[in-house]
Amino acid sequence: MKLLATGLLVIMAIIFAISFALQGRYPWLEYVRAASEGGMVGALADWFAVTALFRHPLGLKVPHTAIIPTRKNEIGESLGEFVEQNFLSETVVRDKLASVGVSRVVGTWLTKQGNARRLTNEVAAGLTGAMAFLSDDDIRSVIEGLARTHIVGRDWSPQLGVLTSKIVESGQHHHAVDLLLDKAEEWMVANPDSFGDAVSKRLPTWLPSFVDRVVDDRVYREALKFVQAVQADPNHRLRLALDDYLRKLSRELQHDPIMRARVEGVKEQLLDDPRIRELAAVAWQSIKDALLTALADPESGLRLTIEQTILDVGERLVTDTVLAEKVNTWVEGAATHLVASYRHDIASVISETVQGWDGEETSLKIELQVGKDLQFIRINGTVVGSLAGVAIFTIAQALVSLFP
Repeated sequence: MKLLATGLLVIMAIIFAISFALQGRYPWLEYVRAASEGGMVGALADWFAVTALFRHPLGLKVPHTAIIPTRKNEIGESLGEFVEQNFLSETVVRDKLASVGVSRVVGTWLTKQGNARRLTNEVAAGLTGAMAFLSDDDIRSVIEGLARTHIVGRDWSPQLGVLTSKIVESGQHHHAVDLLLDKAEEWMVANPDSFGDAVSKRLPTWLPSFVDRVVDDRVYREALKFVQAVQADPNHRLRLALDDYLRKLSRELQHDPIMRARVEGVKEQLLDDPRIRELAAVAWQSIKDALLTALADPESGLRLTIEQTILDVGERLVTDTVLAEKVNTWVEGAATHLVASYRHDIASVISETVQGWDGEETSLKIELQVGKDLQFIRINGTVVGSLAGVAIFTIAQALVSLFP
């Protein structure tokens, strides 16, 4: 395009030279000379104007030339301010989000099986990367620190006492007692020999064997009868005794300093026990290995659950208008808050980026992007200059003929 625009200037210069030389012999060439002269003037003027945007014409440091490389910082700041004021305003962002319907768009996208699977893969990759990034020692240290802050560092006895009192008053502990009794009866019925052996081991060795069997059988039958009696009677004395004990324990946990000190001592001993720490480390490693295995398997229950959850969320966003409205309101509020709080920082990225560019490289990049149109300006200037030149000459000739 530069060659084309420059070629037109050269053609105009050649036409001007020929017509200027021969206009005395051929008077009509005066019009051609005027047209070519105007074309040269227009071409040169627009060449100077276009070139002045990007560099100094002919290397001459004429004032107000090489505008882009010398004023790129100001251009970057102006561009950043323009974006901040016209694109990052609360009204523009809110109106755009309201017209888009974020919940509907997102919900429709999530309801597609391929998109849900893709998002599940991304979630799995993110979780896997996060667990690979985290140090096991650091995790254990964090867990231990949290435990010491929130468990060791606080007196939980009053809360335990209140909780125990509420459980006793509501009778919820009866379910646990019933479960223990059922399991005890089930084991005793299925393992009478094991129960007898346990009793025989505690009898004196000098007793005859038949006495052992009699004692084993009697103790077994009495124990089984006792367990069944407690099972059948909701007001059995053992149940009532357990209720009384739990009530007393709840009161002591709340008000007895000695009991509270004993609970704190047991708590500290448990947490300071190396075996507890080792158990915590093993538990974390087991959980981590299980998660990594599940995340690596595309057909694992965990990943299928995540995928189904994504599909369900997308379906609700599309069909549940109340939820969709809440999501849209939340997104609009969050976006406008971010824009109001950080729009200057966002816009400053533009100005800071432009400031970091090299002036000549910036000028070259912009010229390559818009240079074709700028060269058309030179071509148009040549044509318009030619027309203007011949028009001015024609008007001048007419005036001379009218007023000799």
